[in-house]
Amino acid sequence: MASTETQSIQRMPVVSRYLRVWYTFCRNSLIRDMSFRTDFILQCITSMSWAAMNFVLFKIIYRFTSSIGPESGWHENEFFVFLGTVWIINGLIQLMFMGNFDEFSEMIRTGGLDFALLKPIDTQFLISFPRMNWAQIPNVLLGVGLVISSVVALWHEPGKDLGFAWWTIFAYLFFVLCGVVVMYSVMIALASTSIWLGRNQNLYDFWFYITNFYRYPMEIYQRGGIGWALWGTFTFVVPILVVSNVPARVLANPLGGSWRLWEWGYAGLGAFMAVASLFASRWIFNRALRSYRSASS
Repeated sequence: MASTETQSIQRMPVVSRYLRVWYTFCRNSLIRDMSFRTDFILQCITSMSWAAMNFVLFKIIYRFTSSIGPESGWHENEFFVFLGTVWIINGLIQLMFMGNFDEFSEMIRTGGLDFALLKPIDTQFLISFPRMNWAQIPNVLLGVGLVISSVVALWHEPGKDLGFAWWTIFAYLFFVLCGVVVMYSVMIALASTSIWLGRNQNLYDFWFYITNFYRYPMEIYQRGGIGWALWGTFTFVVPILVVSNVPARVLANPLGGSWRLWEWGYAGLGAFMAVASLFASRWIFNRALRSYRSASS
C-alpha cells in the first residue's frame, strides 16, 4: 500500500506534490502543538503581551508628538497601519521559518542534513517548512485587526484622502508577500553560514539586531551621516526597510494625496528586491551546500 501511495504522489504535478508535503508539515506541527496545550497557550499569551506592550509604547509616544518624520508624515493612525503590518510580517516569519532555521545548525552538527540531502525533494524546501509555530497566529491576527481598525479610523478623519481604490487590498497583500520573501531570504542566507561556520547559535541574536531596523518608518533614518548610511544599507543592500514601509504606504498613504514618483519607486524597489533577494539567497544556499561535508566524514 505504501508503494502504491508513493507512486500516486509521484504522478502528481510538482506543485501539487509540494503543497501536499507542506500541508502534512502544517498538520503534524499543529498536532504536536496541541499535544502540549499549556505550553502552546503560554506562548500565545507571551507573544500577545509583547504586542500589547509595543502598542502601549507608541500610544504614549503619540501623546507628545503629532507625527514621526516630516510634518506631513506618519500620524498616529497611519503609524498604527505601519505597526500592524510589521506584526503581520513578523508573525508570518516566526510562524513558518524561524524555528526551522534555528535548528539548521543542529542538523549540520548531528548529521541530520545528510538525510535531508538524500530525500527526493528540494533540500531548501525541506529545511524551510518542516515545523510551524502555530503560537504566532495570535500576533498575525492582532496585526490584521490593528491594520483594519487604523484604516477605518483614517477613513473617518476629516479631510483625509486615502486614495482608496479596488486594487489597494490586492496591492497591500502583494507587498506583504514581498516583505515576507525578503525576510525569508535574509534568514536563509544567515542560516546558510552554519555550513561554513559549523554552528551558528547566534542566529536569533543577529536576526533580532537586523529586524530592529525595519520596525520603524524609514524617515527616521534620513537625518545625519549615520542615519543616511543606515537608510542606504537597509534599503538597497539588505532591503529590510522596504519590507514594512511599502505595504503600509499602500494603505495609509502617509504623505498625503496621490503617490509621488519616488513612492512608486519604492514600490517597484520592493517587488524587485523580493525577486532579487530570493535568487541571491538561493545562490548562497546552494553555494554553501557545495561546501558541506558529511558529519561522518
